[in-house]
Amino acid sequence: MDSQILEPSLYSVKAIMILDNDGNRLMAKYFDDQFPSAKEQKTFEKNLFNKTHRANAEIIMFEGLTCVYRSNVDLFFYVVGSSNENELILSSVLNGFYEAISQILRRNVEKRSLLENLDAVFLAMDEICDGGIILDCDSSSIVSKVAIRTDDIPIGEQTVSQVIQTAKEQIKWSLLK
Repeated sequence: MDSQILEPSLYSVKAIMILDNDGNRLMAKYFDDQFPSAKEQKTFEKNLFNKTHRANAEIIMFEGLTCVYRSNVDLFFYVVGSSNENELILSSVLNGFYEAISQILRRNVEKRSLLENLDAVFLAMDEICDGGIILDCDSSSIVSKVAIRTDDIPIGEQTVSQVIQTAKEQIKWSLLK
């Protein structure tokens, strides 16, 4: 009998990260003490980015960890698990996180927009995973728990800047279609 058989665990996720197109951290949350210091975390993130930013794959084994990732415009989304973690589970976490962020940012998934809504993005991350345990992967469920959308506020109660921002986004998306 193989002594390497591991017990099943709920602690599936070791880290969730969003990096910019230079490999700098925009947000990251580590659920394991494999990288105890900020310096070790930054080194891991930089090495992971250098390995994945030109690749077209979605899954990579890196430093003994399973990493699934996705890029969009100027952002890179990563979900990291142990080497024996199921890639489909990690991928569903990544897809749920990305889709929730996309809905929160109203399909404007880029660095500037993410930084303007960082509070909602952190809340979404907390709704998805707590201490490495996956709580929810359904993007609409996550968004309903997190987002306060200005679309739902009557126009009479919105500030002028909110109305202008909504108009800009509607014009931008009508031009992109």
